[in-house]
Amino acid sequence: MGIYGQDWASYQPAQPNTAGLSFAFVKITEGMTYTNPEWQSQRDTARAAGLVVGYYHYPDMTHAPETEADHFLSLAQPPPGEMLCLDWEGYDATNSAVPHATQLAYKEAFLRHLKAAAPHQPVGLYCNLDYWQNIDTTGFFQDFLWIATSGLPAGQPGISAGWLFHQYSSNGVDQDYCHLGSTAELRSWALGFQPTQTPTPQPTGPAWPGEYLSVRTPMLHDGNVQTWQQRMRDRGWAITVDGWYGPDSASICRQFQQDSTAHGWPLAVDGVVGPDTWRATWQRPVS
Repeated sequence: MGIYGQDWASYQPAQPNTAGLSFAFVKITEGMTYTNPEWQSQRDTARAAGLVVGYYHYPDMTHAPETEADHFLSLAQPPPGEMLCLDWEGYDATNSAVPHATQLAYKEAFLRHLKAAAPHQPVGLYCNLDYWQNIDTTGFFQDFLWIATSGLPAGQPGISAGWLFHQYSSNGVDQDYCHLGSTAELRSWALGFQPTQTPTPQPTGPAWPGEYLSVRTPMLHDGNVQTWQQRMRDRGWAITVDGWYGPDSASICRQFQQDSTAHGWPLAVDGVVGPDTWRATWQRPVS
């Protein structure tokens, strides 16, 4: 069980080989001044192959984390189902000189700010074992942890935290493992951060009054007619709300019945407001 992926930076080609992969993380930014020149082509290659796509940012922890998070997000602009990640490590001279407490504070602030700015995307943390064990003290990784323990078997990173991704090799190109069972399962998880679409409730309306509204002699005039006319007017029909059911009301009724039938609400086109037409008057969505 489990699926495999890679993470790409400018060291990799613009169109990496995607055979056997389910996901790919693409480096976009480093600090405030560097952008991976291949990232868009790498992203498009991953998308075209049906991979689940993630993006990561390598920090300059002498900067404000909020500023770097905003810069990263402004370029990534991920659609639903794509991931965002902080590559939290400091192997360069600038970051290695930053106190550990400052590095930890940067991580916490970056992740929280990025999540607030992109609440419907999975936001996670990448770090190596040294950072996880010796610099981190909170265990906070926002939505997912991507842990690097190269040299250990895929899926056996040697930590007890609830990781989702494991970078198990960096030979040539970084190789990654996800413990979910399929590409579809990972995509479903990533899409699960989108807000639930709640259908707009349609008004049920008053119960049919038991009276067929139709043209007759003498002309029908009562409150039921007026109630129906008002609802039709609310739906956008140019009808006079006077309580009289005459030829004009019958004509509009027939037009409504024809339109309803054409839109999947089959009604008898007879100009008579019976129980089915009455119900459709309130319950059929306004188009």
